[in-house]
Amino acid sequence: MTRRTDWADYVYPDTPRGAGGGADDGPAQAGDDRPEGGSHRGEGTDGDDRPRGGRARRGGDGGPRGGRGRRRRGFGEPSAEDEGPSSSSRAERGESSGDPAERARAICLRLLTGTPRTRKQLADALRKREIPDDVAEEVLSRFEEVGLINDGAFADAWVESRHHGRGLARRALAQELRTKGVDSELIEEAVGRLDSEQEEETARELVARKLRSTRGLDRDKRLRRLAGMLARKGYPEGMALRVVRQALEEEGQDTEFLDGERF
Repeated sequence: MTRRTDWADYVYPDTPRGAGGGADDGPAQAGDDRPEGGSHRGEGTDGDDRPRGGRARRGGDGGPRGGRGRRRRGFGEPSAEDEGPSSSSRAERGESSGDPAERARAICLRLLTGTPRTRKQLADALRKREIPDDVAEEVLSRFEEVGLINDGAFADAWVESRHHGRGLARRALAQELRTKGVDSELIEEAVGRLDSEQEEETARELVARKLRSTRGLDRDKRLRRLAGMLARKGYPEGMALRVVRQALEEEGQDTEFLDGERF
């Protein structure tokens, strides 16, 4: 007889029952680009990704020395200029202008220079800078007309980048795009380009990379580690079980205990 186990146990294997939160508490938190198992803050860097110890010296190849662990900024991540004034004197003049429309345009241009943004992200930035709603609406609409804002293209690029870079499944990708204010129809269209075969192939690659680190663990713990990793990335439980089972079988592991198992 096999033991019936809740899927939540595999998503969060170390969380005691009754501690709150379920399997859907977030397969991938929006904006969370941390690698599995730790913070994404690079070794030898401060929180803003600058090497510790002041300005880095450049070596003969033009790269900074002593900046080991500097993380390459991913798609859609804020740039260093997002939280501070732009180095462009033109942008600074625009943002300090008394004309709200000119200020709004300068803010949006500065943010779009660093990385692609959705309309909602820009609207939130303008609201934070106390730009009147009617002015913000007019400026954002104009930016959409000329193609500087394109939520559909943003969603397509986000899915491509986050699936291949982080291995996120469609459910997790859709959740991230919702938090960024992308329209549901655009989300459905973007994640729909990622078919089930590609999703399962990525799941197999993720399990293969993690499989070695689980060797030596007991069977149940090994299963929890592998299935939990896939669940947090948004993979359906049926697919996660199938992929993990096949990977264990290829290692000669007995998987009969999984017959009839539900997560």
